Amino acid sequence: MSALSLADNAPLIVIDLQTGMFDGVHEPPIHEASAIVERARAVIDWARRGGRKVAFVRHDGPAGDPLAPGEPGWPVWPALGQAEDEPTFAKSVGNAFSNAALGDWVAGQGADAVMLLGAQTDFCVAATVKGAMARGLDVTVVSDAHSTLDNASESARQIIGRHNGEFAEAGVNLVTTKALTGG
Repeated sequence: MSALSLADNAPLIVIDLQTGMFDGVHEPPIHEASAIVERARAVIDWARRGGRKVAFVRHDGPAGDPLAPGEPGWPVWPALGQAEDEPTFAKSVGNAFSNAALGDWVAGQGADAVMLLGAQTDFCVAATVKGAMARGLDVTVVSDAHSTLDNASESARQIIGRHNGEFAEAGVNLVTTKALTGG
């Protein structure tokens, strides 16, 4: 898929790329953490240059969780360079669209499509893909700009690959950072 086939008003939603996914304090950093930051930043910059809206989603974990509000792991990762006018939508479950304000924001853009990247592939990214599709939105996932951690039976690389396949089977558009940004 090329960037030209994306709806011009499809906003970019950056899912749960929070400090706790990168700092290694409570969990290891997500798979290819540095590369994910570079790719996410390239896509964010591409979106801004093209006049697309960008929103960030932040997971609010329960008390005592590294992603709980106010904990050091909770903020959006500063290296992403979130602009002051780019909203942050909180959620406490996997699907970012569980926060009705996100759906209202997307609708306010006049958009019938969204672009997604972020963490974790097998939890919040997958749930948000399903949530967006349930709202009738066309979904594009930046296939090399979402990540996760290894689990007991699969490496993060395997999880990411499997989910990219499942996303494609479900009708999600997949695009790489390079194909999207031309970089």
